[in-house]
Amino acid sequence: MGLREWSLGGVLLSPMLIYGLLALCLTGLLRLGLQRAGASRWIWHEALFDCALFVCVLAAVVALLGH
Repeated sequence: MGLREWSLGGVLLSPMLIYGLLALCLTGLLRLGLQRAGASRWIWHEALFDCALFVCVLAAVVALLGH
């Protein structure tokens, strides 16, 4: 996919928008899986964990798709 802008009806869109939405969905699925597995009771600060998990997933998505 690369890190070049996309033209959608004459409007340039950043690929980070799509990467961010994909990372948000994956983070939600990971968080749901952690809750169902019972691992969420070991999380000390949930908001901080969610933010860190999103940043890690976003970095992985950009590393995998943005060459």
